[in-house]
Amino acid sequence: MNPSADTLALASTEFDLTKVADGQQVTLKWRGKPLFVRNRTPAEIQKAVADDGASMKDPQKDADRVKPGKAQWLVLIGSCTHLGCVPTFGGGDYGGWFCPCHGSHYDTSGRIRKGPAPLNLAVPEYEFLSDTKVKIG
Repeated sequence: MNPSADTLALASTEFDLTKVADGQQVTLKWRGKPLFVRNRTPAEIQKAVADDGASMKDPQKDADRVKPGKAQWLVLIGSCTHLGCVPTFGGGDYGGWFCPCHGSHYDTSGRIRKGPAPLNLAVPEYEFLSDTKVKIG
């Protein structure tokens, strides 16, 4: 009763981080969902850390959403936690993601700050295989 080979193949994916420039994001498809791999700028990281103490629906520190020593890399499941829409980067009131369908605003760490979404954008299980490669799942 083990999963089939094609099911196991979808369980994880590896990605070459050299394809993402500073301040850019790549959207991949993983397990049928959009996956955001963002190379955050120092300003984005600084803003996220500065907002750690802000009032939030789903409080979480930026350091808990990234790997130690790799704060520039933010890996998120790109589905709004309200109804599963795909938010866009660069909109909204907090410099992060904005879901135009119902108005959820996320900050530069993917934390929900305003709107109907109840939870932060999810951080999947991932690990760095090298300085230039990440394995998600």
